[in-house]
Amino acid sequence: MKDIGSRPRLVVSTDGSGVVGHAGARLLADLAEATRLTAAYSTVLRPLRPRGTGHDPGRIATDLAVMLADGGEAIADLAVLRDQREVFGPVASTPTAWRLLAAVDERILDRLRSARAAAREVAWLQAAETRTAIPAVKAGGRELPGLVLDLDATLVTCHSEKDQAAPTYKGGFGFHPLLCFLANTGEAMSGLLRPGNAGANTAADHITVLDQALAQIPDAHRHGTDILVRTDSAGSAKAFLTHLRALRDNGLHLRFSVGYAVTAPVRRAIRALPEQVWHPALDADGTLRESAEVAELTGMVDLNGYPAGTRIIVRRERPHPGAQLSLFDSDEGLRHQVFLTDTPYSGGGSAQFLEIRHRGHATVEDHIRCGKTTGFGRFPSRLFSVNAAWLELSLAAIDLLAWTRVLLLDGELAIAEPKKLRYRILHVAARLTRGGRRLHLRIAATWPWRHQLAAAFHRLAALPRPAN
Repeated sequence: MKDIGSRPRLVVSTDGSGVVGHAGARLLADLAEATRLTAAYSTVLRPLRPRGTGHDPGRIATDLAVMLADGGEAIADLAVLRDQREVFGPVASTPTAWRLLAAVDERILDRLRSARAAAREVAWLQAAETRTAIPAVKAGGRELPGLVLDLDATLVTCHSEKDQAAPTYKGGFGFHPLLCFLANTGEAMSGLLRPGNAGANTAADHITVLDQALAQIPDAHRHGTDILVRTDSAGSAKAFLTHLRALRDNGLHLRFSVGYAVTAPVRRAIRALPEQVWHPALDADGTLRESAEVAELTGMVDLNGYPAGTRIIVRRERPHPGAQLSLFDSDEGLRHQVFLTDTPYSGGGSAQFLEIRHRGHATVEDHIRCGKTTGFGRFPSRLFSVNAAWLELSLAAIDLLAWTRVLLLDGELAIAEPKKLRYRILHVAARLTRGGRRLHLRIAATWPWRHQLAAAFHRLAALPRPAN
């Protein structure tokens, strides 16, 4: 048997100099400058700067967002940036950052959202000027026109008493935030922190989150661009869909695709469907899927009170092992899922295509999972207002990662999740040297993704800057 070679012996000490970790996170900090996110934060937070002294509050907010995008979980994790001053510049102390978060009330929170919207407009203009198109969402082998907004709620567990944390419907304890993501890029458009016992299908909360998400879309795209709003059955409240229709009547090109509960009238309609009206569902590539079928129930279920033109569509399939079934599903031996949409058949809205388009809403679970590793999986304070500010900065962190993928990366890194970006790009170590009156960040010549990181810095330097 051949012996396995031993690793080289090491002597560990703590007296190194000229070496930095998390060097790739500087990319995020510079991108915040290039999109004017830092400048916008500085403007809206200027009243919080005491007598014009100390750290700029806008810079503190940006540093917190960069720290969260880099994988930090607590305010104290700012030490990663603060203790590498030559790379990240002066970074506020933990108490200073804490005081900033504590000073953010609802009025300032609205200003932070406006600042993020202004930075998004710059980022999208930079994408257009560099001929980097906003990615299209695909369904059934086709590209969906325009933008797709996915709304969904999630549970965040709290392990200590926090303001407005409450028991959840799953028997836990914590918060129940409602979030909206842009499916095209993974950007976090809006989020509303709510108590753990907040209702999943609260129409008022859905309206608030949708309106905040629409306000994040630059005017040039919000008006005249097709926008599809997708939710699970929690978004099927009549008041929410009526609000959507009112926005459409006021000029926005909005359509909806929302889940719907399998109620007794729906079950009766499904049982009354003749077999010949069921058609094979589609796979992601547009080919027919024999294990699942789709049919339309429009006209067979009373949709009184819903917007005119609302259609109801059902999908049935053989359940996978371990799937949770209702008594109706168990009786039929098939799993049924129902949704509502106002996309007309004349616009290419066949039941088969609309079903695979709606099924794409499941990708929001991936965005939420990644978002929980980018800030809102853990809230730092007992105070609800501090945690609401933390949620807003975590949305900014998610945006920075999304803009990095769209504007600065290509290949597999352009679609990589935060975990992969951190491992390959953000957490890289490098050596600092000085020469020719310049500071050089030297990435190890053996690092597998050194060329991708260097190319990202070059693209960042070449991004067009706004005139003001």
